[in-house]
Order: sequence, then structure tokens, then C-alpha cells
Amino acid sequence: QVQLVESGGGLAQAGGSLRLSCAASGRAFNFYAKGWFRQAPGKERELVAAISWNGGSTHYADSVKGRFTISRDNAKNTVYLQMNSLKFEDTAIYYCAAVSSPDYRKSSNEYDYWGQGTQVTVSS
Repeated sequence: QVQLVESGGGLAQAGGSLRLSCAASGRAFNFYAKGWFRQAPGKERELVAAISWNGGSTHYADSVKGRFTISRDNAKNTVYLQMNSLKFEDTAIYYCAAVSSPDYRKSSNEYDYWGQGTQVTVSS
């Protein structure tokens, strides 16, 4: 089975931190670039951060630069999103995704595999 499973979401206070994890079902995903997307109530799904297959390059949405960090540990088949200085507007369902390319992509319709999502709620 081809699966991506997110974990680590929950409730946080504004200014707090959470770390999201995305576990892949197989080693083949190590060769794929990955991204974190989020979808807030009433809004379209947007790219939060992306990372190349070996972590050599990353991309961040302007809204999270300096606060969020994407990383990956291919030995553990896992991608992480460290979320610091959380704001109320970070509240969303966060999705892990993978694209069949070593280079990251910025558009959701370019990604081939998706996790089920994990809810992040930030109280003000």
C-alpha cells in the first residue's frame, strides 16, 4: 500500500509550537520531493513548505517564513514540519503530500500522493 500518515496535530496557544510528522509507507518515497499543505476554513488549499528528495532545497510560503521549518529523515521515512510562534491564522487541516520527482513542486495539483490530514487549532 502507498500511504502517507500525518501525526502531531492538536491544540496550541498562540505563540506556542507543534511538530507535525509524516510517515511514508515505503522506502521508494525517499526519492520523492514532499510538501506540507494546509486548508483553512473557507479558503483554498495552499502550500506551506516543500523539500527536495534529499533536503538540499526548501521552499516556504511567505506567511510562515522564519516560523516554520521543514525537514526530512529518509532513514526513518519521515518528513517533519516544526511550527513555532503559532498564530490563530495558522489554524487549518495540514496535509502531507509527495510528488514523483526529486525536485519540489509548488502547486497542489502536481502532487501524486496525499495523507489524510491532521487538524491544527491555534487559540488566540
